[in-house]
Amino acid sequence: MNSMLKNTQRAAIVDGVDEAFDQQIAFTQELIRHPSVRTREASAQDVMERALKERGFTIDRWQLDPAELSEHVGHGRINVSYEGMTNVVGTFQPAQHTGRSLILNGHIDVVPVGPREQWSRSPWDPHVEDGWLYGRGCGDMKAGLAGGLFAIDAIRAAGLEITAPLHFQSVVEEESTGNGTLAAIQRGYTAEAVLIPEPEENMLVRANVGVIWAKIRVGGKPTHPREMTSGFNAIDAAVAVVNQLRLLEAEWNAERGRHRHFEDLDHPINFNIGQIRGGDWPSSVPAWCEFDLRAALYPGTTADEAWEQIMRHLKIAEAALPAGDARVTAEKTGFYAEGYVLEEGSDAEHTLSEQHEKVFGSPLDSFTTPGYIDSRLFVLYSGLPTLVYGPRTEEIHGYDERTHLESLRKVTKTMALFIAEWCGVTQTS
Repeated sequence: MNSMLKNTQRAAIVDGVDEAFDQQIAFTQELIRHPSVRTREASAQDVMERALKERGFTIDRWQLDPAELSEHVGHGRINVSYEGMTNVVGTFQPAQHTGRSLILNGHIDVVPVGPREQWSRSPWDPHVEDGWLYGRGCGDMKAGLAGGLFAIDAIRAAGLEITAPLHFQSVVEEESTGNGTLAAIQRGYTAEAVLIPEPEENMLVRANVGVIWAKIRVGGKPTHPREMTSGFNAIDAAVAVVNQLRLLEAEWNAERGRHRHFEDLDHPINFNIGQIRGGDWPSSVPAWCEFDLRAALYPGTTADEAWEQIMRHLKIAEAALPAGDARVTAEKTGFYAEGYVLEEGSDAEHTLSEQHEKVFGSPLDSFTTPGYIDSRLFVLYSGLPTLVYGPRTEEIHGYDERTHLESLRKVTKTMALFIAEWCGVTQTS
């Protein structure tokens, strides 16, 4: 495909990113200051709504509807109130539609920070140090979300306007269910391609795993510790249940050679025990223990198939416990998601690859991630080429999360050139 951009236009777009990069960092810092953990995303969404309005986008903001979401096969299980949890979508419609439409999608929600004393400074007090921007959510994924806005700004600063519809989606629930992006799909938003600027080390995601969240509960028999042997310790039993699940995890990892794009990963399937609670009193043998499981699954394996195997191993674990004393039950609590593969050869990938190489001076690499991304919804249920591509980061979901600023600058330039090439542009000044 021949470039539609003139060299002078390309140079002006790249210069536009450089000239506004300080403002881009400042805007990202403003987003980070809003602690948009699950159910508390509203103030950060206010910032995104204002930013899109200022750019002349038509705003659609709505609250997620659990009943409507539950009708879709790809929905995640809901265990919190969605009261006040809103998506924000800004839409640009050109005067003349001659280019190809695009969805820019990103999530505003972030994960909890953990013990604050383990951070070098407050996770909600973003700062720049040695070429890195620090703060919870800066990498996953507020830097990318802001980068999409400033990529559009750079096009306009070059005296250009895009010539295709563009839907800029700031969604919730990516870190727990995927229901924010699913709600946007159910609302009718579609395009000829999707770009998601997640933190992907200047690379393109070729495939990623599906994910299931579940709460596993083990029942015990309480007694006084002086008669401990006559009781049954549910916490001890939960450890045995986890060990049984580790056998399934090992079994799935041993199968990686049968799954395209996962053959060379050392440990693509991870079962994470993310939370655990149990017992009522230090001097009572605990009557209960529950833990939260995050289990990965390969593309091509349905969530129902994976759930059936998980349940089989829980039954094995239960059968090994003393009869009559222990019960093992499981409840779906969030992600119930299948993985996907981005097939090679789309025009969208070709266009992104060209722009990346022009900016970075090297080919665009792709890789397989054992993580979850909302792209699976667009690929599996809308059939859209979905490009997950973003800057270099460190410690996402960890302490002192940070984004490399020079990587972010180059990724923003790549995104701006991609948008201009994909959507087409017309000279306005």
